[in-house]
Amino acid sequence: MPPVITGVIASLLLTLNIMFWCILLFAFTLLKIILPIRPVRKLLTAILTLIANAWVSCNSGWMWLTQKMDWTIQRPSGLDKKGWYFVISNHQSWVDILVLQHALNGRIPLLKFFLKQELIKVPIMGAAWWALDFPFMKRYSKAYLEKHPEKRGQDLETTRKACEKFRDMPTSVMNFLEGTRFTQHKHDEQQSPFTYLLKPKAGGMAFAMSAMGEQFRSVLDVTIHYPQGIPTFWDFLQGKMQRCTVIINEIDIPQELRQGDYDADEQYRLNFQLWVQKLWEQKDQQLQQLHNA
Repeated sequence: MPPVITGVIASLLLTLNIMFWCILLFAFTLLKIILPIRPVRKLLTAILTLIANAWVSCNSGWMWLTQKMDWTIQRPSGLDKKGWYFVISNHQSWVDILVLQHALNGRIPLLKFFLKQELIKVPIMGAAWWALDFPFMKRYSKAYLEKHPEKRGQDLETTRKACEKFRDMPTSVMNFLEGTRFTQHKHDEQQSPFTYLLKPKAGGMAFAMSAMGEQFRSVLDVTIHYPQGIPTFWDFLQGKMQRCTVIINEIDIPQELRQGDYDADEQYRLNFQLWVQKLWEQKDQQLQQLHNA
């Protein structure tokens, strides 16, 4: 089948899948809004999570139908669907999201991605992410904070409020530490010390730890490698991404990093940044090995 036809079929299946599950999702979200009774809201939150997991499973279904994909996925044993995880990954393409969901769905709780505030405006999907309590982050530049010091700390408070919603139900909090997709231009512009990665930003992860660090069972460090080169989303839909390697490592969280004030405690901030830096060095080495294989 010509790649363009494959892409059209995959796009249609993707769109139908979104529309079908969003109708259910928004119906139960409306109930959750108009029935502010805690036990009822808790039940409806569980139903929304079941809908989202079914949505992700159907994504894997249409991918299987339209893509001749050679998957290599290495997972740790003993993953718990009733545990709490903090998931980190390198970020190269919008395809990463479907890859992560495919590799982890049904093995850990639903992935809740840290999203930029602007993404809430994305038609349909923005409302779906909001309904599923995905944390939306609004980060301010240093220059902006110098002019508006009253905004300092608001990103921390936003993260804490988002994570508070995850205390009652097992959740996997997902954060792309690079903050944006890798490109060679961005890599060169920020003079990244890594070969295949941008510099990691530890703040969002540290804020989540300060909110619910004791609940997280561990960190799942995911490395995604595309042997044929980084695909665009359209490349993926056309079936041109025929191989994908996903390596998932489970990492213990140092006890001294599970709680702390990233903004105010300079030593805690330094220790957290050094820990994340070491994780990124190991990930870069792993990507080097995958590129050389």
